Amino acid sequence: MATVAAKREISSAESEESSREAKRAKGDDKNGEETGNEPEWKNILSTFTTSSVLSDSAREKIMFLHGKIAGDEAVVVLEKTPIREESLAELFRDSKLRLDMRNDIYSSYRLQAPPHLNEIKTTVVCPATEKHVKKYRRQESFLVEETGDDYRSVTLPYVQQQSLSLQWVYNILEKKAEAERVVYDDPDPEVGFVLLPDLKWDQKQVDDLYLIAIARQKDIKSLRDLSSEHLPLLRNIFHKGKAAILERYNLPASKLRVYLHYQPSYYHLHVHFTKLGHDAPGCGVERAHLLADVIQNLQTDPQFYRTRTLWFPLRADDGLLGRFKEAGRL
Repeated sequence: MATVAAKREISSAESEESSREAKRAKGDDKNGEETGNEPEWKNILSTFTTSSVLSDSAREKIMFLHGKIAGDEAVVVLEKTPIREESLAELFRDSKLRLDMRNDIYSSYRLQAPPHLNEIKTTVVCPATEKHVKKYRRQESFLVEETGDDYRSVTLPYVQQQSLSLQWVYNILEKKAEAERVVYDDPDPEVGFVLLPDLKWDQKQVDDLYLIAIARQKDIKSLRDLSSEHLPLLRNIFHKGKAAILERYNLPASKLRVYLHYQPSYYHLHVHFTKLGHDAPGCGVERAHLLADVIQNLQTDPQFYRTRTLWFPLRADDGLLGRFKEAGRL
């Protein structure tokens, strides 16, 4: 609806990894190789049958669906794309308006935009596992208190038992997938990283800029593994990542939010770069740790994140939440 007298997260746990799953859906079977001979428009959803709506948000204009594609379990995410300033003239010129209501100086219309200005960003996870379905289902969340001992006795064993593949990460690092999307690549095996847009960002405007820096070191699972020996890596990501974004998108460091998640969505060290002011999923204080603070904390105490107590949210059906309950920690 367009209103003349104008007005304009989903939870972080539901949206954090959904977009990148689209690129890696069925990708592991081909070792990340991307086919370059597919038609530009291909409706793989023509056979999709909906089983249930996992969650939705009218405010965020996004919907998570569970169903099947040609017999395979699938999760489909439908998200309305933002209106771009550079398309406004065409939008106003070529759209159709139908009056809904007029009252004094106020009027409300139904606006039918040209198809190419009315796209729905669609993410497909197929074949999807029960873990994917649970991850996107709307649920109650709980704030968990985790000591360093809790991490070693509860969290780490649970993480090590999980089977979510990191092959898609290695495909990016080895340039077997998404190579054309890379913004910056530092090949150094110790302090190097790959910087590329997160798939939650459509790259059509910088207002919702969202990039991910993936470390080349493969033995760092999360914030908990970091010590002062990783400071060169963290500083390199922090400084070169900001410089690359300035060069590519003309966005200065003062406009960036640079942070890590704990708990992360996947256990390979990665850093989030988002535009300040963009309400990115997972940027709240209960999950995001500013990289500048992480660096300073490790300078003060080399074992800071291996010993301190951390708090983070877990959804009601998260297996890790069950482990904390079994351990009497919740």
